[in-house]
Amino acid sequence: MGINSQAQLEAEIAARRDALIALTQDLIRIPTLNPPGQNYFEICDYLKTRLEASGFTVELIRAKGALADSDTHPRWNMVARYEGGMAGDTVHFNGHHDVVEVGHGWTKPPFGGVLEDGRIYGRGACDMKGGIAAAIIAAEAFIATHPTFKGAIEISATADEESGGFGGVAYLAEQGRFDPSRVQHVIIPEPLQKDRICLGHRGVWWAEVETKGRIAHGSMPFLGDSAISHMGAVLSEIETHLLPLLEGKHTAMPVVPPQARQSTLNINSIHGGEAEQSADYTGLPAPCVADRCRIVIDRRFLIEEDIQNVKAEVTAMLDKIKATRVGFDYEISDLFEVQPSMTDDRSPLVQSVGQAIERVLERKAEFVVSPGTYDQKHIDRIGKLKNCIAYGPGILELAHQPDEWIGVDDMQDSALVMALTLVELLPPF
Repeated sequence: MGINSQAQLEAEIAARRDALIALTQDLIRIPTLNPPGQNYFEICDYLKTRLEASGFTVELIRAKGALADSDTHPRWNMVARYEGGMAGDTVHFNGHHDVVEVGHGWTKPPFGGVLEDGRIYGRGACDMKGGIAAAIIAAEAFIATHPTFKGAIEISATADEESGGFGGVAYLAEQGRFDPSRVQHVIIPEPLQKDRICLGHRGVWWAEVETKGRIAHGSMPFLGDSAISHMGAVLSEIETHLLPLLEGKHTAMPVVPPQARQSTLNINSIHGGEAEQSADYTGLPAPCVADRCRIVIDRRFLIEEDIQNVKAEVTAMLDKIKATRVGFDYEISDLFEVQPSMTDDRSPLVQSVGQAIERVLERKAEFVVSPGTYDQKHIDRIGKLKNCIAYGPGILELAHQPDEWIGVDDMQDSALVMALTLVELLPPF
């Protein structure tokens, strides 16, 4: 790649700074809250109009029948494609358009897209509407400076990443959209910081554990058998034996933060006894011994671990309690599982992005792995495409926080990195 090519792209992206800001603000101002899945069609239609004006062929695809899809809240996705004029690889930029609830503590309008001191504020600003905007500007700048090139560029905005991605990337992968014969490189502009390349993520297994008891009057608990007390034994065993076991399991994966380079387990929720009444109920609860208690466990595991062993550790713990505790019985149900995923850091995509980061930021790229999963899992497991990374602007710790923001300079730098990557992978002619 010549110095002149980089200078051209840098000038083109700098000239599009106002367009980058406006695009990010427009995306933030469409409140695509998930759940339940609001305004998905509106944001996809907005992007369709924008990208068609830049010469892309655009499809709007509803994930009909996918998890959470309904006529009230249909799961809409946008896929755009630009042909370079000669056969070659396809580079696909994928970003999710859904955002999480607003929450409390904001000092800026959550969907205002306020620009202040070089930062754009709003729910989804860094996670990840700023990343989508940066990818679009990168592609448009590359096409403007290199109108003919080998291969094709695709850009997608997809649904439901925040709730598993089944109405978005998973659905598209099931339709063959990420088949390695049609797409060779995928960049997901999640907010991992502009000098980092995220190679993948740890694995996850969610399960529900239920302990059983026998209902009785609360004034005579000796006539019943408390499922909550039995769950207490489970919690104690997790604290005293299982967590220390997991703390001893370490990975060579460069997971960030470093504390996540071991296996972890979180209890996501606990429910036992009488169901909570609605907010307008003013009476007292009934006096009963709890005959059921449930927890949801969130087990994050390493690429060095086998998921069957992960599950067996929990089952063995429960069987140990059952063998020693009178009246103890349990059921365990799988809810969700994802295998770890990690792209080879020697792949052409990783090397190209790494070289571009070094050119733009004058420092070597840091290779990292995410502690939690994102849509790479579907591209890898369903699409069978290994050559996928997360790279984008923004600070991950700001995601889902009040006053979430994205830096304009960071978006501009990331857009230049993405555009330089296109020059490497889709050679101009």
